[in-house]
Amino acid sequence: MLKLRPKFDLHSDVVSDILRKEALVCRLEEYSSAVDTRILNIERNGGILYSWKGATEMTRIGKYDSNTKQNKLLYSFDKQVCVSSCSLNKEETLLAVTLTQNTRGDEHLKPISKCLTLLIEISPLNNTKVLKAVDCRVKVQFLDQETDRRSVLESHLLLLTEDGYVDLYHVLLTRQEGYRVVMAHPERLPRTAERIVEDFSWVQWDRDTQRLYYLTHKDKFLLRCVQFYPNHNYDTVFELSLELPANPFYTVKFVNLGFDYYHTERPEQELVRMEVFTNRIGSMCVCYSQPLKDKPELIYNVVLVHKACSKKFRVSLGSDQSQQKTSQLHPLFIPIGYYILVYLQDYFLHCVNTRQQEMLCHSLFLSGHDVNVGLQCQSANITVLHAEEESNSSLLDLASGKIHIAELSPAYLLQILQSDTPSRCPGSKADHQRLAALHCLLVYMGNDPNLELKIVEWLCDNVNAFESFDPIQEFILASLYRISYDKSLSLDKVLPYSSVFDKKEVPVCLLEVPGVSCATDLHIESVVKGKGFWTELQWNTERTKYLDAVPNPRYRTSQIKADWDKLRSVRRRSSHMNHMEENTKKVLAMVDTWCLDKKLVPLFQEDDHQQRTLIDLTVDKLREHLNRHLPRLGKKKTDLLVVNYVAKLLELIRHMLDSVWLKYKLGPRVLCFIQQGSPAEWSVFHFMLRILEATRGLCLPLPPGYHTLLAVFALRCLPHHTFLQYIDHGFLQLTETFVSRLMTDLDNSDANERLKFSIVKRLPEPMDQRIYHMWDHPASSASISRDYVKTLLEKHNKNKGFVPTSRDKPGFRPEFLPLTYLAKMLSDIEEQALNPFEEQENVDARFVEETALKQTLILLGFEEK
Repeated sequence: MLKLRPKFDLHSDVVSDILRKEALVCRLEEYSSAVDTRILNIERNGGILYSWKGATEMTRIGKYDSNTKQNKLLYSFDKQVCVSSCSLNKEETLLAVTLTQNTRGDEHLKPISKCLTLLIEISPLNNTKVLKAVDCRVKVQFLDQETDRRSVLESHLLLLTEDGYVDLYHVLLTRQEGYRVVMAHPERLPRTAERIVEDFSWVQWDRDTQRLYYLTHKDKFLLRCVQFYPNHNYDTVFELSLELPANPFYTVKFVNLGFDYYHTERPEQELVRMEVFTNRIGSMCVCYSQPLKDKPELIYNVVLVHKACSKKFRVSLGSDQSQQKTSQLHPLFIPIGYYILVYLQDYFLHCVNTRQQEMLCHSLFLSGHDVNVGLQCQSANITVLHAEEESNSSLLDLASGKIHIAELSPAYLLQILQSDTPSRCPGSKADHQRLAALHCLLVYMGNDPNLELKIVEWLCDNVNAFESFDPIQEFILASLYRISYDKSLSLDKVLPYSSVFDKKEVPVCLLEVPGVSCATDLHIESVVKGKGFWTELQWNTERTKYLDAVPNPRYRTSQIKADWDKLRSVRRRSSHMNHMEENTKKVLAMVDTWCLDKKLVPLFQEDDHQQRTLIDLTVDKLREHLNRHLPRLGKKKTDLLVVNYVAKLLELIRHMLDSVWLKYKLGPRVLCFIQQGSPAEWSVFHFMLRILEATRGLCLPLPPGYHTLLAVFALRCLPHHTFLQYIDHGFLQLTETFVSRLMTDLDNSDANERLKFSIVKRLPEPMDQRIYHMWDHPASSASISRDYVKTLLEKHNKNKGFVPTSRDKPGFRPEFLPLTYLAKMLSDIEEQALNPFEEQENVDARFVEETALKQTLILLGFEEK
């Protein structure tokens, strides 16, 4: 499920370098003595601090620079000591170290204390200051804040104790001899300590964002956050109430504060495991798990602060025989993009969608002993390294000293799509997995064109595979959502994401996951203040509460169905359809720019006024919806978003056509009307029909020219009577480009003549008038003659007041006069006016009479059309 890329290997990147340097010092070809090397901490700049002990009675601390791939010795103790915590300041002049008493040997720290915390000047090596000597665990961590204040020399050190308090030391520095940077007045250092947190039972440090989360309990459990700013100020910016057991932790829990190899915990007493994850665009998730002692089940909560809701999942872990074992298990929480992976080895993997959390079918759940994320060790030895700015997570295997970058595997997700029964779920019960995998591929990984091509190939092979959801609709909506999901979290609830939301009755297989139950709390109250990330989080939280109170805040394309149907039914060009709106021009110009070198299928080649008007309508309605619910986006940003959105829709359809065109190796011959369609062309025609059905179901426009290409395929693949039925039932739309080519490319054989007559009869006005002039056939001349006579009579009646007595007869239509009446009428007109035919091109009155007679016989049923 996960693709692991190596980032750091303690043995190859550090130990081998140590052995080589030791061999040089000892003047040996190879240094064979073992070195006890352990990772201590990882700083914000990626520097990895470690300690090692060799054959000599010394303990050394070094740093591996992940950028330069170089190792650097920081400090050496003249005896072997137990380093339980370590941190290096940004300038690499100060080293804070906590030493744990070695109770297994004869050597003890003096004074006799469990932990001794030192602040050491290392560049230059000058002074050592004792900060703490206490009988509880102590963690140290330098702040690493970006600042422009170059003139001020100071470092700031957090000191966190197992007794439940946090002190902040302000270490002032001074320059000596122009370059030596040392502590100023080290004897005053203890008096600089500032108590910033009191009485916590759990604490987490986020190095990338310089935030300290901690849990405190008086009347209730409160999760708070202290934000440290570049100007060296700090503030409590967040508070959230949590429902936890009475005694959630056996001992104080430190998260992301280094690795203590000398502290023995009792995992069976760890009732709750908790972590906090944030994302730069304003999302925040609080995850905590709780095994049940009386049942083989696991409960884990994912509090979506940015959505003002909490999801409580309960997962069955198996039979009662494993009850004792499962009561001691905790899952790993791994953030990857906007997913939180909840992984319990040999039991399940749950990819929780933190952006679209309404339905379980948009979160991927896999279960069984065959679920494997690719780790070669027990999950208890894995530590997740938080990194807000990255879309992937880093996993540290403490046992081997290896760090891997974890990514979701597209190959595995594609396998879920292509499998008949993924993860042992029979039949339609696997649809929720396919749907979740499809959205993960399209939204989270969809920027890869090769991956998108594989998904389109899967769509071609599974056009009618599922009853619970439409894969083409999901492909369109999820891909459209991808272009906007990183703009603002508030767009999650106002833009279309899945066609499942529009279903009146969602299939049960999409609502339920076997073995998993979910309870949602929509009333999570948090206190947020501050700037930057916290401003965005507060906005997202408040906007979510507003949208929850608004009925149907998500834009549904079906909302424009009435206007969409009205435009489709228009048979005459209105002034609106004749006018090219600026919206449509912008959209098509953008699509043409994207597709400049990729046009395989002849689209965007004609003035399809109906589709152009539908494009304009979609842009208007979407802009109106966003302006109503998200005025904060601003007019310029909203306009750009909706134009990109509709342009991406047309580009997606073009891309699907290009992909299927390449798959079946079609060439320009498919545009010829004479040849019969091949099986490959039939497959393309069927796929285009499915695209048409999917877009109509969503009331979305198609690229101009799509209907022309579809009609060409239909004519080549279908019998003529079936082709006409497709037109009558609305599956095919006759365009002027298609009909004009039909009239000119097909000869006037009996079959083709009948087809042309049938198509002409179905043409809307005024298209039929233009088509008649293109067809070299007596029927077209008859139409021209009828129009001429009608125009002549209407003009004469208007100018001369001539009203024939037959006009009062019911059902009278002047363009279908009997031959005798028409002859008398024309004779009377000729007597009253000078040569009326001088206004037209030599109209033969005899020919007009003959064609009128033929048309009359056809209407009376005496002659076939």
